[in-house]
Amino acid sequence: MVQRIQLPNSHGQLEGYELVGNTPIQPKPGIKFNRIAYSAAHVVSNPLAPHDPWIDCAVDWDATIAYRKHLWKLGLGVAEAMDTAQRGMGLDWPTSLSLIERSIDASKDVPGAFVASGCGTDHLNLDSVSSVDQVIAAYEFQMEAIEKLGGKLIIMASRALARVAKSPTDYERVYDRILSQAKQPVLLHWLGDVFDPALAGYWGNLDTNKAMDTALGIIQAHAHKVDGIKISLLDKDKEIQMRRRLPESVRMYTGDDFNYAELIAGDGQGEHVVHGQSDALLGIFDAIAPAASAALAELAQGNLEKFHAILGPTVPLSRHIFKAPTRFYKTGVVFMAWLNGHQKHFTMVGGQQSTRSVIHLAELFKLADAANLLEQPDLASHRMKNMLAMHGIE
Repeated sequence: MVQRIQLPNSHGQLEGYELVGNTPIQPKPGIKFNRIAYSAAHVVSNPLAPHDPWIDCAVDWDATIAYRKHLWKLGLGVAEAMDTAQRGMGLDWPTSLSLIERSIDASKDVPGAFVASGCGTDHLNLDSVSSVDQVIAAYEFQMEAIEKLGGKLIIMASRALARVAKSPTDYERVYDRILSQAKQPVLLHWLGDVFDPALAGYWGNLDTNKAMDTALGIIQAHAHKVDGIKISLLDKDKEIQMRRRLPESVRMYTGDDFNYAELIAGDGQGEHVVHGQSDALLGIFDAIAPAASAALAELAQGNLEKFHAILGPTVPLSRHIFKAPTRFYKTGVVFMAWLNGHQKHFTMVGGQQSTRSVIHLAELFKLADAANLLEQPDLASHRMKNMLAMHGIE
């Protein structure tokens, strides 16, 4: 049965929309990927908790962990307690640590599941931070807590370090200290200021090329302690430029939610395999998980055309979800989880469901349908109509 729905367009006028209604292609079971692929996973809030949503952090643990099991069963890893989980935008450090512990425990029940966890400095009060030594101590505090749980580290970019560092030398000092202590190879995360304005000038320079030189110098000095680096600059040329300069043992994990398909496919150029292709650590993989898994399975079998045929149509949706202000992309990710029946409500930690307009969400709905990403089209249409009715559109 053809589904029709009235949706607001970019001018706020209602237009009829007829759903394509094709469900996602399912990945073939048992195929091992030839890329490492992490999904930065969202958290499900608990709207029934007695709390002040803008102040307190209330998580529905059962639904949150169930979604991680969904990702693992699709062959994707989980990048835990990252910015997709609203780290620094509603998710505090104590709740993040609880999330990491629960996720690591849950992964033990899923064969082949893998998880890496965000280690940062976000428990600090930025107004009280005045020295690099405080930043080092903060990283060490979270590092110890995560490694005590047996967790693999993702060293997140630090707002505190960006605030107090006076030169690239300060970044070298901090990362030398942290990497020298790591119990197993870590992932580094270079989060650009399009995602977080407080991180402008990271690595000690507003010039991206000079910043890249500093980051590469740190990686080369500690190559045996670095699994890879995720860069989230939304600039494919910068990613390729950096990828070709990495040591042969260090992977580039694309964080480019605008150009991930072509970056993962790669160009095959460079002295080593890691120079010619990117692995993945992406927030958009939370929203497009079945398609991501199916596409990666095709790539592993050498079916490049099928890889692009599945993943290519998801790119317009991703560019919409991550459009400026990019830091509000989490709203679109959670909206997709709600449309697809992975949670019972469209509310977020910190009340962040309010960061995108009804017009934005209506366009998201259409792009998701066009990319065959609505897992239950009837349910998605029903929920979209209910959301519109809440905003006076019936």
